Amino acid sequence: MDEQQRPSFSIEPPKQSLAALLYDYLEIFIYSAIIVLLIFTFFIRLTNVVGPSMEDTLLENEKLLISNLFYEPEQGDIVVFHELGYYNEPIVKRIIATEGQVVDIDFDTWTVTVDGVVVEEDYRKLTAGTQLTSDYTYPMTVPENCLFVMGDNRNMSADSRSSLIGFVDCRQLLGRVICRLTPIDRFGAVD
Repeated sequence: MDEQQRPSFSIEPPKQSLAALLYDYLEIFIYSAIIVLLIFTFFIRLTNVVGPSMEDTLLENEKLLISNLFYEPEQGDIVVFHELGYYNEPIVKRIIATEGQVVDIDFDTWTVTVDGVVVEEDYRKLTAGTQLTSDYTYPMTVPENCLFVMGDNRNMSADSRSSLIGFVDCRQLLGRVICRLTPIDRFGAVD
């Protein structure tokens, strides 16, 4: 059979009414919204940095992506938790010690030790001529299912050194910081 004799077939899509088309778009939108809602409820969350306690690592009003999915707290992680008393905003701090570890702070040299080992803190910000303080006496052991946390900006941080925060119950964790979303020029992983 030559080309000119071949039968031509054209498949036209079925005609759809405007109402049916709008219904299809609405259905897609609703399913998408439900999926996004589920992701942001169970897998990841967004939060803002409030206050100067994590400077220079994190700055006030930066937006963070956090996750608690399959997360086990580890020393050095930056976490977000909700303290059930004094503060109404999610709090961002760094884990210094986990349950069972012994924390000691030398307030003259600003040295933090965990289980007798000095914690290397190249992220730490200190203001010269000021004194670190605490409501507690050291050394102290972190209770079961709790964390000892501190802000990187030690002179401007209410953290586990203060009775306003104290040890953080692991059930209060909203998640570990995955990355910084804004500002765009600082977008990326946070250490």
